[in-house]
Amino acid sequence: MTDYPVDSKPAGSDEQYMRKAIDAAHIAEENGDVPIGAVIVHKDQIIGKAYNQREQLNDPTAHAEIVALTQAASSLGSWRLHGCTMYVTLEPCPMCAGALVLARMDRLVFGCDDPKAGACGSLYDIVRDERLNHRLEVTSGVLQDECRELLQRFFAGRRDKP
Repeated sequence: MTDYPVDSKPAGSDEQYMRKAIDAAHIAEENGDVPIGAVIVHKDQIIGKAYNQREQLNDPTAHAEIVALTQAASSLGSWRLHGCTMYVTLEPCPMCAGALVLARMDRLVFGCDDPKAGACGSLYDIVRDERLNHRLEVTSGVLQDECRELLQRFFAGRRDKP
């Protein structure tokens, strides 16, 4: 779905991986889409890196998280993404949170909360719901200000256009 290059050996901190997700979010913005980026890491290697492509593909499911999940599954040759961490600039929505659970992702790290559609603690908590057969470890607020500012600037620019 995306032609964004996948790095082979990035540095290892949450902040460094989130910066890669922010870089991907800038590409979404350049393409006229909501600037959200996602990176999936397995054994210190990025195996999925994507950005929102809903406008570009006219696909309501082309969220950064979904595209990155597809890449990661292809890279591992399995839909089960055990041992993987997703870094995403905005708290995942219900669709993406459900996909993370179904993919058996181990960990989620996100930048800023989404009070209107967040499903990882804000409105819902799908990824930690004990009724489901899998749960994720969640870390929120990584580079939160940068992630929030990117989104706020994008939407302010949209409101300023006639």
